[in-house]
Amino acid sequence: MKLIDKNILVVGLARTGVATARFLAGRGARVTVTDQRTEPQLQEQLDQLAGLPIRYVLGRHDAADFAASDLVVVSPGVPQESPYLAAARGAGRPVITEIELASRFITAPLVVITGTNGKTTTTTLTGEIFAACGFATVVGGNIGTPLIELVAADEPIERVVVEISSFQLEWIDTFRPTVAVLLNITEDHLDRYPGMTEYIAAKGRIFENQTSDDFAVLNLDDPLARAFADRVKAKVVPMSQQQELVEGIFHRDGVIVWRWQGREERFPVAGYHLKGVHNIENIMAALAATLLLGCDAADAQAAVTAFRGLPHRMELVRTVNGVPWYEDSKATNVGSVQKALASFDNITLIAGGKDKGGSYAPLAELVRERVRHLVLIGEAKERIARELGHLSDTRLTGSLEEAVTLAAALTGPGGVVLFSPACSSFDMFKDYAERAERFKALVRALPEERG
Repeated sequence: MKLIDKNILVVGLARTGVATARFLAGRGARVTVTDQRTEPQLQEQLDQLAGLPIRYVLGRHDAADFAASDLVVVSPGVPQESPYLAAARGAGRPVITEIELASRFITAPLVVITGTNGKTTTTTLTGEIFAACGFATVVGGNIGTPLIELVAADEPIERVVVEISSFQLEWIDTFRPTVAVLLNITEDHLDRYPGMTEYIAAKGRIFENQTSDDFAVLNLDDPLARAFADRVKAKVVPMSQQQELVEGIFHRDGVIVWRWQGREERFPVAGYHLKGVHNIENIMAALAATLLLGCDAADAQAAVTAFRGLPHRMELVRTVNGVPWYEDSKATNVGSVQKALASFDNITLIAGGKDKGGSYAPLAELVRERVRHLVLIGEAKERIARELGHLSDTRLTGSLEEAVTLAAALTGPGGVVLFSPACSSFDMFKDYAERAERFKALVRALPEERG
């Protein structure tokens, strides 16, 4: 892809926009950056681009810039229906995201992971396995490091692992994974999409440009993921916890089994730090992706065994007075909470936050069977109480502090406290990480009983 002297418009100056603008300017493009925030609001980002030949249009967008550019690189947070993007398309200008741009400069095999839940854990673990098996590996995308930063580093790369969201997949054009992994699809982002049909279609775009030379790892236990098996051009690599497979990867009696093209490898799970049924899925997906691309089974098993997981995902904060407290702030949708609840019994569940538009009904059976106390917070607490409150002892609280204090009073030895919100954090916190740190600080401050 030739960039020299091309007029390229970068829309949005968050971390990805900064990395994109720097990359394009370094490759000789004529770069314009536009953001509706003002110069004082963007000072930190502008300082990172100081000295580069970049034109800025700040505090507004100008439709003429969109129509005059050879290429528009946009933040995936911008709606497809934006009138400015319509102006670009109306003028015949291609509109892509940073991840599509970066992929055009990558020659190494590309493992791309999507799904409503488990993406970040699976992506991180996949990168750890490749590295342990001796491959020069980079990990990026929606996981936090823009892929374009990794491309710009110009270092030798043998494997690339990418977490990708439905928002990013909306914008792809030629983006083609060597291995595409679809973990699951459950209700999420219905504040962005008109309905589940559109959300499923966005997730499915991960397979759009694959050929019969590529691989599609599909979770057969998830009906919406399984439905893609007959639609993809790539070789389907099935995975399941519910059935033994003639070919693919499955879990049975404490052992993950990999069967592919006459080869069988066995991975006992007893020594893994990652716990819970959802993490078995994540591990199977990471093993499948890495074994397909040359990893040694023994080295892969060692990497999985050493992996301790990520913050804010089913993290044991502390055991207080015989009660373990788990922080799962990353569980911002119902599907993620389902997996968390399936891992415990006798639960005091702290949930709630900013509602994302989906139904809480899929949690009903698990709440009835496993949740002894339901402690609710945030904007969504009344709605959750209407849908689930009759299934458990349910209390509404005014803050996370109040919720933690109440959960401590309600839960005795033999119980477990789980903070798994099923909602986003933006009603009360900057993001899920800030919410997690607040919860952990509160739990660490709880007193131990003496005597």
